[in-house]
Amino acid sequence: MKALMLYRPNSEDSRRVEEYIHDFRRTQRKDIDLINLNTREGVATASMYDIVRNPSLLILRDDGQLVKFWQDEQFPLMNELASYLIA
Repeated sequence: MKALMLYRPNSEDSRRVEEYIHDFRRTQRKDIDLINLNTREGVATASMYDIVRNPSLLILRDDGQLVKFWQDEQFPLMNELASYLIA
């Protein structure tokens, strides 16, 4: 499984997103892919998974199937997120 964070750099939420990613990488030693919603890839990814608010954190299976997501809310506890990435 993998985690994707869809967000807009230089927005009011960007610092919170970047700090969460940094802390997650440091404490869990796992990665979250950052996707800029101001790019074609970001727009296509948001459209594919019907994401309408940002920032959004998605958990995807290796085949791209959406498992869980959080939109525009407080992010999950890091241990909870890490538990999805073990499988």
